[in-house]
Amino acid sequence: MSQNISDNLSDKIIHIETLGCRLNQIESEGAASVFSDSGFTVKMTGITAREKENENVIIAILNTCTVTAKAEQKARRLIRLLLKKYFNALIIVTGCYAQVNRKEISAIDSRVLVLPGLIKSRLVNVPAMIKSVFAESNKSPSEISEKIKAVLKNSILKNEKEKTSENPFLLSTDTFLHHSRASLKIQDGCNNRCSYCEICIARGSSVSLEAEEILKRVESLKEAGNKEIVLTTVNIAQYRSEYNGRVIDITGLLELLLKKTNGVSFRFSSLYPQIIDEKFALLLKDARVRPHFHLSVQSGSDEILKKMNRPYGSEAVEKATRILRMTRPDCFLACDIIAGFPGETDEDFEKTLDLVKNSGFTYVHAFPFSPRPDTKAYTMRPKVPEAVTQKRVQKLLDYSVKAKTDYINSVCGTIREAIVETSHSKNVLKEYEGKKIVYAVTDNFLHCIVDCGENEIPESSSVIKIKIVKPLSDMIEKNDEMEALAQLWI
Repeated sequence: MSQNISDNLSDKIIHIETLGCRLNQIESEGAASVFSDSGFTVKMTGITAREKENENVIIAILNTCTVTAKAEQKARRLIRLLLKKYFNALIIVTGCYAQVNRKEISAIDSRVLVLPGLIKSRLVNVPAMIKSVFAESNKSPSEISEKIKAVLKNSILKNEKEKTSENPFLLSTDTFLHHSRASLKIQDGCNNRCSYCEICIARGSSVSLEAEEILKRVESLKEAGNKEIVLTTVNIAQYRSEYNGRVIDITGLLELLLKKTNGVSFRFSSLYPQIIDEKFALLLKDARVRPHFHLSVQSGSDEILKKMNRPYGSEAVEKATRILRMTRPDCFLACDIIAGFPGETDEDFEKTLDLVKNSGFTYVHAFPFSPRPDTKAYTMRPKVPEAVTQKRVQKLLDYSVKAKTDYINSVCGTIREAIVETSHSKNVLKEYEGKKIVYAVTDNFLHCIVDCGENEIPESSSVIKIKIVKPLSDMIEKNDEMEALAQLWI
């Protein structure tokens, strides 16, 4: 009987949909690995309205984000689409939105099961539970869905955690079904109470992966063939671990990684200005550290940063960017900016725009302030009119388009190391139709369309050398992922 169940599992599809940050992406990959290892077919390609209905999807997992109201709105839209397209499936909604607003999500449909983000790691137990349902049941698909929901409700939803994530580093994997570059989650949660942010509520208190375990996982990722690892965190400034009887922070961890490992490069998902000092900079000079730095900035106005309850001021941002540019002159320097925070005046915004320009940021991830319930900023006054906020966002985006284009022009003709993302036998762009191309991400984080010429197309995740040819200006203006044209360099 068990043999027949195993054989049938490959016909049962687990669909995993992910919204939001890189941490969510890693955790979804970890869940995908667990289901795949258990014999299920896993699908991670994003669902669309054009997709046909599929009766073989038995579980659809949606890993959600709560950073903005739009992120939550998108999650609700996806839940309804999943319910429609996968009419036999139980929809498991987890992540940050599931943590802070369970009732709203549960009310959408009876086929929706909410797994709060703080106990997301319990997804690892789901495959065995599904197997037990199939082993005991010859019922219709809809009845099986109801049975799975009942089993899960009576198991993984019991004894929930509060304030701190349960087993936050359990959803880890050496194999990535949907990403060509490996990521390693080394910290989760946040002890800051920034006035606009729900992440400290949704992901709980700060926790860090022990340095010894990080070294083991890096070695495991390397043995699996990965050449680059993205070190991923919620708040990198709060990383703490013990190693050989002493407490180390992120600087100590990076020093340890560079000393104790080889054959693999490291990239940071994000940095905080206050951690960037001369000691940290010395480590960043190592060629194994990718010259791509994304700073969490949010504003260039000290008054607004104070209202946001950020742990730094504009001078710290200026110092950090100055150190980074002196350390790695060719680095790709990016930042996050919130426009239209309550009380933000024209003068405050101009300070932000000046800071962005004077610091020489290559890319600005600009977005409008989104009031989140249960945060201090939710009731702050005065509110900035939406039209004013949108104009400010557009000014930042206009700067970002020009800055990124100028940066790519400055590195044209240079030879860069890159990791292949996806291979294609035919270019998807009409102006290059018929050419052999791959998508690749360079060491300095340029997303490139690489013309392979008459050369053999490299495999996904392989490391290649490419020559930067020109910026893809139209795509940059549309905020497309592809930013530059390059040639394979043999």
